[in-house]
Parts: sequence; C-alpha cells; structure tokens
Amino acid sequence: MTRKSGCTLAAALLAVMAVVCAVIVVGLHHAAAPVADGAAPQPHATLADPASAGDWVAGWATSPAAGEPNTRHGYPGMSIRNVVHTSAGGTAARVQLSNLFGVAPLTLTDVTLGVAAGPGGADAVPGALVRLAFDGRPTVTIPAGASVLSDPARLRVPTAADLLVTTYTRDPSGPVTYHPMARETSYLARGDHAGDVEGTAFTEQTPYWRYVTGVDVWTADATGTVVAFGDSITDGRTSTVGADHRWPDYLAQRLRSAANGPRLSVVDEGISGNRLLSNAQPDMPGNGPSGLSRLDRDALSQPGAKVLVVDLGINDILQDPRTITPEAVVAGLQAITREAHAHGLRVVGSTLTPFGGTRGWTPRLEAVRERVNEVIRSGRVFDAVADFDRALRDPMAPERLRPAYDSGDHLHPTDAGYRAMADAIGLDTLTGAAPAGV
Repeated sequence: MTRKSGCTLAAALLAVMAVVCAVIVVGLHHAAAPVADGAAPQPHATLADPASAGDWVAGWATSPAAGEPNTRHGYPGMSIRNVVHTSAGGTAARVQLSNLFGVAPLTLTDVTLGVAAGPGGADAVPGALVRLAFDGRPTVTIPAGASVLSDPARLRVPTAADLLVTTYTRDPSGPVTYHPMARETSYLARGDHAGDVEGTAFTEQTPYWRYVTGVDVWTADATGTVVAFGDSITDGRTSTVGADHRWPDYLAQRLRSAANGPRLSVVDEGISGNRLLSNAQPDMPGNGPSGLSRLDRDALSQPGAKVLVVDLGINDILQDPRTITPEAVVAGLQAITREAHAHGLRVVGSTLTPFGGTRGWTPRLEAVRERVNEVIRSGRVFDAVADFDRALRDPMAPERLRPAYDSGDHLHPTDAGYRAMADAIGLDTLTGAAPAGV
C-alpha cells in the first residue's frame, strides 16, 4: 500500500467514525430529552430499549384505593404534581397511571417525570425532567377501569430519591382514582405546568396521590422487588409525613445498607382500612377492595416481584367482630400464599400485631388474634415468618403495644415501632425459591 493510499484510507475511516459518533450523540440527546431550566420539555423523551445492562423492577408503587370524593368532574385545567419516593435507582423509568375508579375516559394531555430538587419539594432538578410518551404520543386516553404504562424514558433516577410525576388534563373526566393515605405532600397548580422545572405555580398542597400508581426503573443495582402487602400498618398511617418512615421504607434502607444482603427494591402496596376477606364497606370506600381480590393487580404483577411480605387480618377482626373466626383468617392468608407460589413468588408473612386498648377490642377478638398467630408461627401459612407481634408487644401486657411503639390509638405504631417491624424481618428470609405448597 502506498503512503498516499494509506492516508486516503485513514481519512475515510476518520470520516466514518465522525458520522457514527454524531449519530450516537444525536440519538442519546433525543433519548434523554431533558427539560433544561426554563426550556420547553422535549415531546418524545423515550427509548425503545434501555442501552445499559439491567432489568425492570418496581422502584415505587401504591395501591389505587377508591374514587376521590367530590371529584365528579375530575380536575380539568389542573396540573397534579405527585411526590413519590423510589427505593431503587436506574438509568431509565416508566410510569403507571390508573383510571381504575373512573366512570369516563381520562385524557391526559401532558405527563412528565422528574427528579425532585429536594425532599418533599415541587422543584425539579434542572435537566432532570422529561415528558413521557405513550406509544410514541404525548397524549393518552385511559378508559374507565383501566390503567396505562408509559413508554420508557431515559432518566438517571437516583437511589432513594423523591420523584415528581405530574399530570395535566384539559377535560372533565369523572371521579379521580387516588390513594388517600400518602403520608407525603404533593401539589396542585392551575393550568398546564407539567413541564415546569420550578415549582412556583404549585401553590396548593395535598395529602393524596392521584392517578399515579407505579414508577418502574431500569436498573442493574436491584435484582428484584419485595412487595409489602397490607393495611394501614403497612400504609404507614401514623408515620411522620414526608419522612418515609413506614416499615417498608425502613426495610428498603436495611437492604441498601446491608453489605452482603439481597439486592432488592421495596414497594408499599398497603391500603388503610383494608381487609383480607371483604371489600370496603359502602361508608368507607377508601379502604379498597379486599386483599384477596387485589392481590394480582397490586402485588403479583409488579415488575421484578420476587418476594411478598404480607400483613393482613387485623381489620377483618375489628370490622367483623361477631362473625370472624381464626380459621377464616388463616384460610385467606393461605390462599394468598398459594396464589403467590403460582406466580413464582416467595411469601414472608407477619404475625398480627397487638391492638389491646383500641376501640372494639374484646377478649374474644384477642383470642382470635392469638390463635391466628399460633398457626402462623407453626409454619403452616407462609414460607417464612416476620414476628411483628413479638417485635411490638408490651412484655408486661402482650395484648397491647409497647408504649414507645404506640402512636396513641393503641393500634398503629410510631416511627420507632415501624423501624422495629422492619428490623424483625430477617433479610435471609427474603431469598430462596417459592415452595410448591405450604
């Protein structure tokens, strides 16, 4: 080869490399599509397949509980900025939106996902807000009773970070699907402010999550998801607002800090007032469908779900005091285990926590609780047991919560009590195959 032909070939190769590099840069720019501070959000912040190795896991989730009262027309002309806290980070994300309790189609004309600039605030990190698409389109219509999953969006999601999921709709839509016991402050604004990086337009605070029911992350940091499935004690009813001090939050912290522990995300699928066997009573719709009826939708279908941690049964005892039996509660819990095994999930179940001193407590109901716990501890219900009863009870009065763990209503724990619950879960119990039967 002559020097001239060699130079020509080198020049050609350099030209090809320049074109390839340009394509890569442009491709990454369109895939990331961040909203710069003060700039309009990009319309198609999506990617067909995440570029980095990993898998989808549920980073945050909540259970749709009911249609929000007094929202017959929904929130037309309003932006709703939901603040949620993810337990796992990744390089891409997608969002689940629900119209489960709607009675008419819900059209969302603008939906964004961003990383919050600070805990609990409405401001996004500049350059870390993306507009979501649905089958490549920025607008989506969700039929009544249905849900939708956004296209993946390339966004670097930090571990244990607050995220902002903002929706905007122009039109009346009917009752709003919501989760009333968020224990987190979210925000409302008039007009379309979904793409706002600064949160100054979001002047109205709200204690609810609306429409959003999940954020999945594409990650190599977590190999699966723990789904916490329960009632108000799992929902964190008396935990400090905005502090992420529910027991599933504390469990997620333990998993992140364990040097050799399983690498699992944790999501909270608790509903306050939820019962294992029966749907919510008409006067308490926010208590949601029964645990048995919502199991597949809220828990077993979560991306990456590997372990189910179950804490249900107290409300069946308290709300059905004349008819409830230990056999009925045990049978319901065993049905959950069988269904979880059919989906390949391992099941860790908790003993029922003390509620002596609360309104409605009687010696007969205490006997029901103790009998259920006896069967749970025998190993005939779950693959492994988290003894929440032993972790929380007062040694001098075992039918009651330890005073330091009693929020004051003699049923729900304090933040310290929620931490004690998380500490009662052996991290080694979260691993292992799901047996064929219990």
